[in-house]
Amino acid sequence: MLKKKNRLIILILVSIATLFTSSCGDNSKTERLPLYKVGYMICNSTAETMHRFEPLTAWLAQRLKVRLKAVPIDTVRFSDKINGLHFTHTNSLLYIMFHRYYGLDILAVEKRGELGDRSRGIVAVLKKSGIKNLAGLRGKRMVFGPMLAPTGYMSQIYAMKEQGFDPDEQLAFSTIPTGTFKHEKVIYGVYFGKFDAGAFPWYDFELMEKQGKINRDDFRIIARGPLVPYCNFAVTQKVPAGLAEKFRAALLSLRPEDTIEFKGERLRVLEQAGLDGFSRAVDSDFDILRKMARATNMPPYQDY
Repeated sequence: MLKKKNRLIILILVSIATLFTSSCGDNSKTERLPLYKVGYMICNSTAETMHRFEPLTAWLAQRLKVRLKAVPIDTVRFSDKINGLHFTHTNSLLYIMFHRYYGLDILAVEKRGELGDRSRGIVAVLKKSGIKNLAGLRGKRMVFGPMLAPTGYMSQIYAMKEQGFDPDEQLAFSTIPTGTFKHEKVIYGVYFGKFDAGAFPWYDFELMEKQGKINRDDFRIIARGPLVPYCNFAVTQKVPAGLAEKFRAALLSLRPEDTIEFKGERLRVLEQAGLDGFSRAVDSDFDILRKMARATNMPPYQDY
């Protein structure tokens, strides 16, 4: 009887040791995989950006059989960090800047909302303000989105100047909000009457209505910028071409039903990221951004 018990104990110990060895072996194997860093432009806040994109990063790593680390980076500090990155997720203005200065290559563009893989900036007022066009903004107060947000600032400057309205000369006052969720602050600034007009991306306008925060019918759009590519993934020169193409293919293959086990939850990858999918993109898709940047004295073509 004692021998049987001893054998049973030995078998249990062997099983535990095997399980432990197997577990360590798996971790060791994972740690030996190459590590690549994906720099994510902070959208509304660091927490919101990581909440959206860490599961997507984990899904890509699983699909590509590599280690990927999501790195949140403030828009104005992105150029300081780009040499340490392998892949980037930015808006379209940052893409053309880093393509020119660092050789970034485009992989895919996000699809999101009514405009799909395109975005546009708008200038809007409240209907009850009585302002019907840009001429009505003379001597008024206006709030813009962040300067490096192509459809929160540059797009509107471009559209206004195309119609002969110079915001520097004809507005009484203009400003840009600080802190997090800047586009939302711009829309609320108009909605609650602090400013006569606001410059913000169409998607944020659409999203806030879906969330029940505003009523689109209360606004009048008095200027629209051109359609431009939305936020995107790109690759730096240090990544092998084969891996870059696999990264692109994985993004393009993503479907609404695709899931990832992440921090104890089973998540739908696209739903968590707030996206509808991805479209293939080429660099010439961004020529409209280059035209707008030149016309508005914006990077990477600014003339000091």
